[in-house]
Amino acid sequence: MRVLIYSKDYDKVKESGVGKAIDHQKKALRKVGFDFTTDEKEDYELVHINTVLPGAVAFAKKARKKGKKVIYHGHSTMEDFRNSFIFSNQLAPLFKKWLVHTYKLGDIVLTPSEYSKKILETYGIDREICVISNGIDLDFWKEKDGDRDKFYETYGLDKNKKSIISVGLPIKRKGIDDFIRLGQSLPQYEFVWFGKLDRALMSPNIKKLIDLAPSNVSFPGYVSSEDLRLAYSGSDLYLFLTHEETEGIVLLEALATRADILIRDIEIFETDYEDGVNIYKGSSLEDFREKIVGICEGRLKSLKDFAYRKAQDKSIEKTGRKLVEIYERLMNNEIGC
Repeated sequence: MRVLIYSKDYDKVKESGVGKAIDHQKKALRKVGFDFTTDEKEDYELVHINTVLPGAVAFAKKARKKGKKVIYHGHSTMEDFRNSFIFSNQLAPLFKKWLVHTYKLGDIVLTPSEYSKKILETYGIDREICVISNGIDLDFWKEKDGDRDKFYETYGLDKNKKSIISVGLPIKRKGIDDFIRLGQSLPQYEFVWFGKLDRALMSPNIKKLIDLAPSNVSFPGYVSSEDLRLAYSGSDLYLFLTHEETEGIVLLEALATRADILIRDIEIFETDYEDGVNIYKGSSLEDFREKIVGICEGRLKSLKDFAYRKAQDKSIEKTGRKLVEIYERLMNNEIGC
């Protein structure tokens, strides 16, 4: 059995969570010694598609006509499309229709969490939906000696201040507006947001907030995985203010790096994460301010070792083995995940 990981439009998504998911799939399959290709000109029996761009949809249709099996990975929902780009809220209902059309091209649909599966089940896709975590490479996301000094030096931060980071596209859904407001109200700390987006796609309000951000809030843009590892490890707190996710790969990265973490209390995190037990949660700016200070000043105990156990549950080796199992079952025309 040869599997094609469709990658023709990878360059268009490589700086997003979908791009990271494709990277994770390839790494996961290598970890378990499974043969795959990213070259659509090579022979394959099954194609695994992660993007919903027109080229990918056209390729899925072509593959089906050739009698190939198709797996569509449901990383996107209408819910996490909202509050993303300029006009995204107005376009969200049309995007949902496109997702339904796209995901129906798969013989089965994969999605990263039970939460996203529950959403997709309301779309009327009429396909089996299987949950599989994007996974995390525990060997890569490890703290190293000297990370803190190197992190502060690389980004010109004040070594006398504690630092708070976040990672993601600079959009409202990811909570960049609250991140900047928290930076404004907590000038005693350094705030660093990693991730970029073409300004033409940003809402006017987000552009204004970024342009008027105080000096203790910085935006290095998109950086490599090694630079992100350094940031998780070298900073004092990872702040995840997202309003909607299908899993949140960046959270898995922070967990694996044993960072101290504060997340927004939203539905997807209800089952796995308990406030004050294995992670800290907040639901308002007041909550976040209080807990940021508590964590950074040592008034709240570190939960990083408890949080790390969640990363262990989602190791990339487990993802690789489950992918192979799903591929084999589909090729054998077996139903069930």
